[in-house]
Amino acid sequence: MRAGAGPGGAGPGATTVRVVLVDDQTLVRHGIRGLLGLAGGVEVVAEAGDGAEGVAAVAEHEPDVVLLDLRMPRHDGLWALAELRSRGLDVPVLVLTTFDDDELVLSALRAGARGYLLKDVTLDQLVGAVRTLADGGTLISPAVTDRLLRAVRDGPPPSDDVSGLAPQDLSAREVEVLRLLAAGHSNREIAQVLVLAEGTVKNHVSSVLAKLGTRDRTRAVLRALHHGLLDPPRGRGEQAGA
Repeated sequence: MRAGAGPGGAGPGATTVRVVLVDDQTLVRHGIRGLLGLAGGVEVVAEAGDGAEGVAAVAEHEPDVVLLDLRMPRHDGLWALAELRSRGLDVPVLVLTTFDDDELVLSALRAGARGYLLKDVTLDQLVGAVRTLADGGTLISPAVTDRLLRAVRDGPPPSDDVSGLAPQDLSAREVEVLRLLAAGHSNREIAQVLVLAEGTVKNHVSSVLAKLGTRDRTRAVLRALHHGLLDPPRGRGEQAGA
């Protein structure tokens, strides 16, 4: 993210989140770009019409967040997620789509997406989601959260499952941190809720990822949910003391 005064309400010292927007519909891309420009603090640095163009744009512009549609001709969003991972392009991806199919949601999250929103969200919700991912958090639209949790619990384990995982593998503090991760909180927000130093939270997150055998927060939450290590996560702002 770039520091500086952003347009439309981002004050002095605020950071500008750089975004690559990937959607096959030109009108949709232009509309989202225009709305984000009105909000301030978010800059669309490149647009792409399919997954291949999107991956190329990420490699060229090194954005803070990718806004990615899933259903696109030629190379779709799932292809793009896999390609980003294979190239080692570790950028937070926010899926923005009109589809709320359970399997599609799970496939996107298991492929590395850190957020999932439907296109009927408000501008404030979209900007908030972009900033949440840029700050290291995760976010899933409330419209699909309950169904997603049921699908994770009732369905087969993640393909990279670690056999023999037991609840005692995580300390009580690590479970607290994991619950807050599942609710979409960033390290900074977790530190505020738990009254810890941000560096301490970062260490706890690293420990959680290592113990669950995952490389990112979303996969850690999915695995923990499947193994029953967490209650269904509450929404942002509903944690005690948040």
